[in-house]
Amino acid sequence: MRRRKVTPPSLRRWNCPLPFVLPPREAMASGVQVADEVCRIFYDMKVRKCSTPEEIKKRKKAVIFCLSPDKKCIIVEEGKEILVGDVGVTVTDPFKHFVQMLPEKDCRYALYDASFETKESKKEELMFFLWAPEQAPLKSKMIYASSKDAIKKKFQGIKHECQANGPEDLNRACIAEKLGGSLVVAFEGSPV
Repeated sequence: MRRRKVTPPSLRRWNCPLPFVLPPREAMASGVQVADEVCRIFYDMKVRKCSTPEEIKKRKKAVIFCLSPDKKCIIVEEGKEILVGDVGVTVTDPFKHFVQMLPEKDCRYALYDASFETKESKKEELMFFLWAPEQAPLKSKMIYASSKDAIKKKFQGIKHECQANGPEDLNRACIAEKLGGSLVVAFEGSPV
């Protein structure tokens, strides 16, 4: 791929002949890959097949993803998921439980299957989260932010995206605003 020569606007203004070279767009990304298991989980959450009650209970309500220890691949974080079958049995409030699963001092990506009601109907839609708390190390924030496009490209069809920098960004009112604003009257069975 050829590099393109660009004169920045600040130099163009002064008619400075000094161009500089920008790297190709692909070189600007972090280079982090997305594991096949992450894509499979997204597909399973997105496609709601007519299933038996047992298969529905095994469907995921929420999943948290992290970077591998070598920081080269986005993987599923072990033990950080909520199954639909857990809701009402071991998990009373799935969204509150989801927020509590996020680490206080590190970044994560997450998928959440949101159930909400509008004035007209009940809906279920996937939400993509980038969790980047203020206490997270700067390097971690930079890697997660620069790798977000890689995971979003694999998650085709996500309607709702949320970047949260603290628990205050994950209250029901903020999430309802992302899902449909004033049209949303209830989120996860609770009024907004």
